Amino acid sequence: MSPHEPSFKPLIIGIGGTARRNSTSERAVAESLRVAEGLGAETHLFDGGFVSSLPLYIPDREERTSGEREFIAMARRCHGVIVGTPGYHGSLSGPIKNILDLLEDTASDEAPYLHGRAFGCVVTAYGWQACGTTLVSLRLIAHALRAWPTPFGAALNASTPLFETDGTCIDAKTSQQLSVVASQVVEFARYRAAGLAAEAGLPPLGAPA
Repeated sequence: MSPHEPSFKPLIIGIGGTARRNSTSERAVAESLRVAEGLGAETHLFDGGFVSSLPLYIPDREERTSGEREFIAMARRCHGVIVGTPGYHGSLSGPIKNILDLLEDTASDEAPYLHGRAFGCVVTAYGWQACGTTLVSLRLIAHALRAWPTPFGAALNASTPLFETDGTCIDAKTSQQLSVVASQVVEFARYRAAGLAAEAGLPPLGAPA
């Protein structure tokens, strides 16, 4: 079966945004997920409000909030992630780093962290220098989480408007970048799922039972 076949619906989660409602980074991740849905994926967005509401990650704290538990459960199920962050002082924002730190709760899993999952990087910043340094930082974190950063990462210069007030992308280059990230995450998820099925001696994904 071709990994482009829509019969397998990978779960792609989006993580992104700031405490400011409808931030550029949140809208960028939402746009990527919209493209992923168009490619047949199931999606879920952990938006800026959710990310900013999480408590500071403390490894030794045994109790987790409902939001933390929801995120970890979804991360364990997903086939790929798209992470969007603003560029703050040359790197990603504290809340985005904090939610990614929470993945340490999966360290003892059979497939820890984001092992074997595609990791799409999206960065928004008021200038190209911050875009570049933040994108590098996000890729390094993806490697540390045992994920596969997609070959293409979106770097969006937010010094000019990129989205309408309703969230519609108004910049053709931005739209193209987000589409590439989404398509690479979904494509990788399908390739990996097909490969795992073949290793297990199972019928190709989507084949009649």
